[in-house]
Amino acid sequence: MSAVTEAPRWDMTPYFPSLQSAEFEQEFASLKEATAQLGVLLNHHQIGPDSPGRTPEQTAEVFDEVTVGMNTLTERMRLVGAYIAGFVTTDSRDTLAQAKESELQLVGSDLAKLNTRLTAWLGTVDVEALILKSGVAESHSFAVRKAHRLARHQMSMPEEMLAAELKLSGSTAWAKLHGNVTSQLEVTLEIGGRTETIPMSSVRNYAMDSDRSVRKAAYDAELDAWSQVDVILAASMNGIKGESLTLLQKRGWNSPLDEACFTAHMSRQALDAMMSAAKKSFPDFRRYLDAKARKLGIPGGKLAFYDMFAPIGASSRAWDYQEACDFVAEQFGTYSSKLREFAERSYRENWIDVAPRPGKRDGAFCMGTRGDESRVLLNYVPSFKWVSTLAHELGHAYHNVCMATRTPYQKQTPMTLAETASIFCETIIKKGALQTASPEEKLDILETSLMGACQVVVDISSRYLFEEAVFNQRKQRELSPQELCELMTWSQKETYGDGLDSNALHPYMWAAKPHYYGRAFYNFPYMFGLLFGLGLYAQYQAEPDAFRSNYDDLLSSTGMDDAASLGRRFGIDIESEEFWAQSLQVVRQDIDEFEQLTR
Repeated sequence: MSAVTEAPRWDMTPYFPSLQSAEFEQEFASLKEATAQLGVLLNHHQIGPDSPGRTPEQTAEVFDEVTVGMNTLTERMRLVGAYIAGFVTTDSRDTLAQAKESELQLVGSDLAKLNTRLTAWLGTVDVEALILKSGVAESHSFAVRKAHRLARHQMSMPEEMLAAELKLSGSTAWAKLHGNVTSQLEVTLEIGGRTETIPMSSVRNYAMDSDRSVRKAAYDAELDAWSQVDVILAASMNGIKGESLTLLQKRGWNSPLDEACFTAHMSRQALDAMMSAAKKSFPDFRRYLDAKARKLGIPGGKLAFYDMFAPIGASSRAWDYQEACDFVAEQFGTYSSKLREFAERSYRENWIDVAPRPGKRDGAFCMGTRGDESRVLLNYVPSFKWVSTLAHELGHAYHNVCMATRTPYQKQTPMTLAETASIFCETIIKKGALQTASPEEKLDILETSLMGACQVVVDISSRYLFEEAVFNQRKQRELSPQELCELMTWSQKETYGDGLDSNALHPYMWAAKPHYYGRAFYNFPYMFGLLFGLGLYAQYQAEPDAFRSNYDDLLSSTGMDDAASLGRRFGIDIESEEFWAQSLQVVRQDIDEFEQLTR
């Protein structure tokens, strides 16, 4: 397995010269002052649950002034936060960046308190009358109505203020601990008689090596490394889930899933329909896993967990990073010149941090920075998988372009809809690659796509079951590392079934995945994104011109309506199991073709 040793790093200098620069220090100090001044404004208007009665005209005037101030401050906070994250996520040993992040979290906590007060106030006003009287409220109508409903799930103001302050030394601190420990974790790996110590992110990339003995060695070394820090990570998990359960109960939510669906802008009916369709697709994914095991010649005919990402087929393309960039831009151009020019701009302006290295966070992500700009983190290894990942993350960045003219309150896109553009862009890349592929290359491309779909449908289902079980048991007491491993193994058996060797699963996936250490049920939105994106792609194939004229507007509106309403724009009913089954049928067709090619 070859890694990318010399590759572009993202450029943060367009924003500030450095973390130590006078420009950054001035903006940081100004941000603190602006937050304090916004607090003075809310105090002046007595914003909160006990705000004095006002005429509709007075309410509209106060709302406009406060909302403009909130949006302006949030946009500035976004840039400073992203700038600091640009250093923390690429080198967690950067003590200055860590200190600035901690300091900014205090400012963010103050802003969160102000938002909480605004939500409480909106819970007391006639929001429909407000929307009629205020153009600002009308343009933020979804956020206003959502805040009005959310106010029913608020504790008293003193309790909410205390919760915001304690969060910094509670779940925020636990999540930061997880990120720091996992990004700095180094693994001793022996391959071919040579021993080396490398970052966990590099070890996990060995899962894509063509040599099974190398994959097995990396897997064993990875599990051993997780076992060395599992007490720390279990404490993080218990702390975060315990805090979440306490606050959910105090705020009157029936379950973590009810709150997660509200945050995701979708109903439980839609979630249940999707999860039911996913469960019915598990036998098809097991067909794919069995076919892959046969093609790889795995003894016993069952993949181990460490075989799931093994390369299959052969490609005449090396997929070095520059080739990946060129291919993604070319294929984006088949959809629109705007999408291609956007990709080329992201390369030209050095938005992307490409290669794995010590202290860098694992995986991949995209973060918005300023206006229509983003920064993308990869841990690129030459393979079609990472070409697809590049397209995926650039899809997120394109989504940010489409939302650039929206205010922060209008941009509050839930995870369910945040995956729309990324999955769509992945699909463009896959379709383009298949058009000119030889049978062996087609096998490689199909396998990469199915590998991703299996992760998003089957593995996400396992994570969903795991988190549900953790929440249920955490109500009684803390869970030990061993119990978390047992629950993880159980959930993998429930979903992968006989598609994997039950004696070679990944009991420490709860430690490896950062999603458990943030918002509750961060998992199912990825499945939503895949299947919703496939549904949209089918609409594009049916009516390309009509689709293009509406698609960017859909992306710009993902924080301004619920998922069901946005789906109806394209004739999609997300509360019907039939829609999810139709999207999964696209995957089934790929599995059928994959089985045929492997024979």
